[in-house]
Amino acid sequence: MFLKQKSNVIFRIYTSFGYITDNRNFGYKKTKSNENPIGDKILSESGAFFYSVLNRKPQSIDALAKRINKLFKDVDFKTIKNDAREFYCMLERDGFVVSGETLQECEDKDTRFSYKTLEPETINKKSSPTVIHPDKSTQDYLEEHFKGKPQLTNLHIEITSKCNERCVHCYIPHEDKTSNIENELFYDILKQCKNMRLLHLTLSGGEPMLHKDFCDFLKKCREYCFSVNVLSNLTLLDNKTIKEMKANPLLGVQVSLYSMNPSIHDEITQMKGSFKKTKNAILKLIENDIPLQISCPIMKQNKNCYDDVIKWAGKNKIHVGDDYVIIARYNHTTKNLNSRLSIDEVKEVINNKAAKDANFIEQMATDAEKNKHYTPTDYVCSVCNSSICIADNGNVYPCAGWQNYVVGNVKKTSLKDIWEDSEKVQYLRDLRKKDFPKCIQCADKDFCTMCMVRNANESPLGDPLAVNDYFCNIAKFNKKLTLEWKEQLIGS
Repeated sequence: MFLKQKSNVIFRIYTSFGYITDNRNFGYKKTKSNENPIGDKILSESGAFFYSVLNRKPQSIDALAKRINKLFKDVDFKTIKNDAREFYCMLERDGFVVSGETLQECEDKDTRFSYKTLEPETINKKSSPTVIHPDKSTQDYLEEHFKGKPQLTNLHIEITSKCNERCVHCYIPHEDKTSNIENELFYDILKQCKNMRLLHLTLSGGEPMLHKDFCDFLKKCREYCFSVNVLSNLTLLDNKTIKEMKANPLLGVQVSLYSMNPSIHDEITQMKGSFKKTKNAILKLIENDIPLQISCPIMKQNKNCYDDVIKWAGKNKIHVGDDYVIIARYNHTTKNLNSRLSIDEVKEVINNKAAKDANFIEQMATDAEKNKHYTPTDYVCSVCNSSICIADNGNVYPCAGWQNYVVGNVKKTSLKDIWEDSEKVQYLRDLRKKDFPKCIQCADKDFCTMCMVRNANESPLGDPLAVNDYFCNIAKFNKKLTLEWKEQLIGS
């Protein structure tokens, strides 16, 4: 009998317990498939050790039992082997372990992501298979065990500020895109992340593939068993990068595709030929079964053709995130907002979505119903509660796009000390929904999402509490549309 860890599982050992999770909390949403998320599991201290001797390569039950026996020397080998077999079989039933009578059978049973096993994405992107395991996030599990003490599970690292595109809506001024992260600094950050038991990393830029050591960075992330999210325009994708991406079963890619009309896409990126390069790279990732998500922000330039991206992606079994939220630049200049849809244009987009997707308004109503359960003492978002960002110069800031709110620098202070002791981090961590009186008293609040970086960037003073009426008006319209839909249901 041979056993191994399942390839899409993340495992961390804490002081008194072990924690296993699949990549569902960090990986991209898959198009329709018959595979359910595995879930999460807490292991006892001894259970954590039993699981830790497993790795990504199959090992015989005898070899595993011998390794365990080195710690439990006062227990006879036969008992260890029987206990290990029973323990691993239980974990296999839960989806965290695979076994086989031969090495090859064990490998073959560890099914990995493949576009060949997915059904085409449909317009109803909200539908999903029934989840048979408890629907609890990683953060919920850890908060329970650490009695509410915030645990850093997600880190966003900008490995370069340089970019080969000049997207008209970008929240980073192009003149600030000038430098790469030092290799020594990046590897030091990874070591700190490993010691802090981090689970997920996002690598971005600028354009991350402009960094000459991008592949080496990916390799080190794989060696540390991090779930990795790469944000890239893919125009520089090569075979070396593809090979390394394929090697990490916990890796996914997010790319922006603005239109299937090359001239419109290139107009947005301000880089001639970018559409062709990006589209071909997307197809290359599909060919190599690398999980992918397309981001298609809706703006003035593509408001009449963004739907073509959704249709094309659906045919290729790729999930698309489309949104009309564009935030101002982090230096509080708003020239990029010239591309943002007007309120009337947003209403037109929402009406079009509702007309094409029978479940669009129903999902909006469901989300609003969930929002009713939020209390005034709830966190505003995950910023400084489970996630934080680091720029190429070592500056640490709350989230992507909020670069001018520096909470520390990892060249001077450890990430752990910044996370636990920074006054600015503590200020944001202490904020609750009740600190937004305009929002908490608003009749439309269930149809809106509070966002501090959105507020701060658009505020001349960088105030994260300064709510912008633009988003209030969208919430008001969404509520109106939902109420009209409910009245129609009652009438019919």
